Amino acid sequence: MSVFKITLTAASAIAFCATTAHARDNVHAAGSSTVLPYATIVAEAFGENFDFPTPLIESGGSGAGRKKMCEGVGTNTTDIANSSSRIKQSDIDNCKANGVDEIMEVRIGYDGIVFASRLENTGFEDLTPAMIYEATSATSDKTNWSQIDASLPDRPIMMFIPGTKHGTREVFDKKVLEAGCKAVGHYDTFKEQHGGDKKKAAKECHKVRTDGRSVDIDGDYTETLARLASNPEGVGVFGLSFLLNNTDTIYAANINGVTPSTESIASGEYPVSRPLYFYVKNAHLDAVPGLQEFIEFFVSDDMAGPDGPLAEYGLVSDPKLEQTQEMVANRIPMGPLE
Repeated sequence: MSVFKITLTAASAIAFCATTAHARDNVHAAGSSTVLPYATIVAEAFGENFDFPTPLIESGGSGAGRKKMCEGVGTNTTDIANSSSRIKQSDIDNCKANGVDEIMEVRIGYDGIVFASRLENTGFEDLTPAMIYEATSATSDKTNWSQIDASLPDRPIMMFIPGTKHGTREVFDKKVLEAGCKAVGHYDTFKEQHGGDKKKAAKECHKVRTDGRSVDIDGDYTETLARLASNPEGVGVFGLSFLLNNTDTIYAANINGVTPSTESIASGEYPVSRPLYFYVKNAHLDAVPGLQEFIEFFVSDDMAGPDGPLAEYGLVSDPKLEQTQEMVANRIPMGPLE
């Protein structure tokens, strides 16, 4: 256990005194459905190996988890927000407005975003961001994959993509839609239309069609998998770890000729990957029994290292894990967003 201690602000101390009636003895985390299985694995191992109760891990989405963490300070509020996208300035501002002054940003590793089809839905072995953009873009009038590229099957376009509240949507927008938009030349057109404004051009690139051929999925990947079961010619967006645990049902396309794998993501070769995080309310580190021990255990070599159970499940171990371990041990809060 770390020997470093946090000094609670006066506001934090008052908040804890006001919530003693709601005191609890277990860690509480909420947020990303992508991080959920990793956090659950760690929580169960923690409960079995430490003299603390098993942490409570809930889903609900990255944004919802950050919002819950930022509701205030006190043991009736969430300790950890699991997140498959980086915290936003609006989250930080919300936290500060509610007395949450120090947040620790913990990167647990990396995950890839894959574009998967049912095993019988062959022909989608190779895709590019440009193809996916043309299939899902609000500017598209194409109804069949073969209209996009002659190498693609003569099948109706049906995409199941992460909803706007899903942590995966951010990386989908930036690394797929925006990249595809640039590849087909639409980004430059949008930028010209908006007087050279890059942000507005990117926002135009992120818009998706509303004619039923691109469907937002706000739930977890099991919902997307169920949609493919009822729409077997569809293509869905999943995390790599989910794919690796469902290879009896689905397969993933190569993107720009690169096969999604832990190796291609760790090397940076696979173009659609993202870091996974959890955010910790520092004011709770001494107030909630086992919180410091849990987060140290989460990022330990035994759990998050390349030979640990999280890697076996599909997490790509962070090459800078040792730096994260030191930061967690020293309880260093995150600085301003870059």
